[in-house]
Amino acid sequence: MKREQGLELTTTLNNGVKMPRLGLGVWKTDNASAAHSVKVAIEKGYHLIDTAKQYGNETGVGKGIKEALKETGMNRNDLFVTTKLFNGDQGYDSTLHAFENTLKRLDLTYVDLYLMHWPVDGKYIDSWKAMEKLYREGKVRAIGISNFDNKRLQNLLNHSDIVPAVNQMETNPINQEKDIVETNNHDGIQIEAWSPLGGGESLSDPEIQKLAKKYNKSAAQVILRWDLQRGFVTIPKSSHDKRIIENSDVFDFELSDDDVKTINGLDKGKRSLWYNDFAWHGGKTVDDVDKWDDSPANYKD
Repeated sequence: MKREQGLELTTTLNNGVKMPRLGLGVWKTDNASAAHSVKVAIEKGYHLIDTAKQYGNETGVGKGIKEALKETGMNRNDLFVTTKLFNGDQGYDSTLHAFENTLKRLDLTYVDLYLMHWPVDGKYIDSWKAMEKLYREGKVRAIGISNFDNKRLQNLLNHSDIVPAVNQMETNPINQEKDIVETNNHDGIQIEAWSPLGGGESLSDPEIQKLAKKYNKSAAQVILRWDLQRGFVTIPKSSHDKRIIENSDVFDFELSDDDVKTINGLDKGKRSLWYNDFAWHGGKTVDDVDKWDDSPANYKD
């Protein structure tokens, strides 16, 4: 990944820490696949790796990191590793305990960014205070949030000492969360896009397909470039070597202002997950850690 077309490979967070603009996500990836994907990604130039306890693959991610560092001769501080506080672990003491177990699974001494995965009502303030403690102790280089709407973000800011460095949101052409993006930009909080490709609906959109043909790029590359030109950090998920490599090839072209506006016009507000989808918020989805056959006892905190 080379710096081209006026884009920096990193962004500077509100605490001065530099974060890569493009990384690898590993949601819905078992430990063996995660280890392989992480190793390949790092060897091919990725420096940002994003996981979570929820994904059930922190052990695999840690293994992939260790293997890649050995293979490439890179150092741990060459990478930016993100993981997340599980909803079921929220609360002050339980957050501190959960973080120590996360470090053990990753086999790391620190993480670069620790995110609160979702704002569990009644608990997220206490959880944030514990995360502030981890930050002050130097166990994490930055702390942030994920999936926070403006109402919950404002409540957090009213009861916290540290402004989140990042808000990781589901943002893609069909779900752009424009009000949240505007508020986060105003507060100096970096937006990071999860599910940036928006699944098959975004990738197959006729306007995206036209732009892919125009720029001689894939639909995924067009969308990721759109993310980067809007100042986002973006973490496409793939377990296929070819796509991992392809997704990083987005620094040698630039979308025109008109083409950016075209994609901006595709917003349908179609979220794949929101608060009512979780049992902790009155929904029907059981909020549990994903479990994989290759690590049946991996997440007994």
